[in-house]
Amino acid sequence: MAGEEVFSGGLLRVRRDTVRLPDGKQAVREFVCHPGAVVMIAELPNGKLLFERQFRYPLDSVFLELPAGKIHPGEDILLTARRELQEETGYVAEHWHHLGLIHPCIGYSDERIEIFFARGLSHVGHALDDGEFLEVHELDLAEALDAVRDGRLTDGKSVAALLWAERVLDGRWPLPEAG
Repeated sequence: MAGEEVFSGGLLRVRRDTVRLPDGKQAVREFVCHPGAVVMIAELPNGKLLFERQFRYPLDSVFLELPAGKIHPGEDILLTARRELQEETGYVAEHWHHLGLIHPCIGYSDERIEIFFARGLSHVGHALDDGEFLEVHELDLAEALDAVRDGRLTDGKSVAALLWAERVLDGRWPLPEAG
């Protein structure tokens, strides 16, 4: 029906739209417009997975999470994944597999996160974005799942991606062809 942008920032936009409901009535829907992101399950040659610890301002806390990053306008999602993995962790991967897609905040955002699995890693050095500070950690899958269970890992995209990681690594879900 009608809508307006009520905020436009460097990363996010906020819209307020008037919509028609199935019963014919009108309602207002406010939502965040997000450019999209990628999350990477990056398996090291020793079988461990790469994680990051970084401070997240909105919750004023340090979080354990899988490497991830936003998609630049017009950027291919595989290029985003390759770029973000190298920038944040210092690793490049020989084999990339696109696993799937999640929508983390369907009630108030159009954000999508593309899930990738990366193998054949080698360290080439990181290139963090200006103002980005993080520590890279290695955890095996069992340690990561323990961190979810005991509340040390609460980041939603990482929890969802670990569901994929568990099933890929135990063979229940085959990896798609490498990209």
